[in-house]
Amino acid sequence: MSNVFSERLKELRADKKISMKDLAKAVGATDGAISNWENGVNEPKLTFIVRLALFFGVSSDYLLGLEDETGEKTRKGAAEEVAEKK
Repeated sequence: MSNVFSERLKELRADKKISMKDLAKAVGATDGAISNWENGVNEPKLTFIVRLALFFGVSSDYLLGLEDETGEKTRKGAAEEVAEKK
């Protein structure tokens, strides 16, 4: 995962005007975990990525930087990348 996740999480939380503590409560995490994710200290487990995506009404691909705000893919899939290397 890249810094894209951290930045998008910060932006989404700021846009919604919700504290780390309230977000943590909403997704079943700790506010320390939210802080660590936003600062790129560590990465959330898949279950939290799903919970965050549902909470903010975005796709997990958006959170992970695989698509933009419009749903347009920003990165090629692994299969496409392998095929190009051949």
